[in-house]
Amino acid sequence: MDIGFALPVSGSWATPRNVAEVARRAEALGYASVWTFQRLLVPEEASLPPVYASVLDPVVALGYAAAVTERVRLGTAIVNLPFQSPAVLGKQLATLDVLSDGRLDVGLGLGWSREEFVAAGASFRRRGARAEEYLACLRALWGQDRVEFDGEFYRVPVSNVLPKPVQRPHPPILLGGQAPAALARAGRLADGWISNSRADLTRLSDPVEQVRRAARDSGRDPDTLRFVCRGVVRDAPRTGPLTGSLDEVRADLPALAAQGVTEVFVDLNFDPTIGHPDADPAASMRRAHAVLDALAPA
Repeated sequence: MDIGFALPVSGSWATPRNVAEVARRAEALGYASVWTFQRLLVPEEASLPPVYASVLDPVVALGYAAAVTERVRLGTAIVNLPFQSPAVLGKQLATLDVLSDGRLDVGLGLGWSREEFVAAGASFRRRGARAEEYLACLRALWGQDRVEFDGEFYRVPVSNVLPKPVQRPHPPILLGGQAPAALARAGRLADGWISNSRADLTRLSDPVEQVRRAARDSGRDPDTLRFVCRGVVRDAPRTGPLTGSLDEVRADLPALAAQGVTEVFVDLNFDPTIGHPDADPAASMRRAHAVLDALAPA
């Protein structure tokens, strides 16, 4: 099982210096990947955790990390498909793959905040059908020129679309989502699945098996799929997996692998003492370095 690390993208510690420092240190310690997530806004009337109050753009943050690293892979977990057209997002992601020399992992989702849909000018209706067509359009944009796509929701006139991603036929596409339809979609259409920050880490084998079953039913080899776990590590008394001492957290990792997880990335952004606009950024970085050292791949 590969081990990754989430970049500082939420709250007071999400600074240029800290993004670069964590990216470089993760690469030096042998981590396989660094990750970001997306939050456009926090509705005034919504009761959302402070981790969502101030979040860097996921693609821009990865571009910054790409410039200061050479080997570590760069993952979005996740970018919501409906918030941009396939042509715009496809261009951004292809550019990031080119500038990182083929290190991008594309984690995508459907989104759940109706206010964000309003702000993005996107439709909340038929999100599943839109997502499936969106993926087909992305693959067309990243495929051979001349590109033409004429779907129910998205159109691309006959065009040449360059540059193409370095990774061929395209960067790995991983889908989020916990509902049965989302898991089936990942098995049918994607290169893998990503768990969310609220996932029960003692029961990941259930969604993993649902994705694998959907892949088999579609005539695909489930052993080629990736299963990525967002490992929310909190500096708190032991209440379950990835909490407690760092020795206890490290001892939890084999249990994730045993459930079929192929990669876990350690995420401190969802610790309320770190991913908060009022947290002490120096203390957050001290904690990050301690975790980076303690959980570094053997």
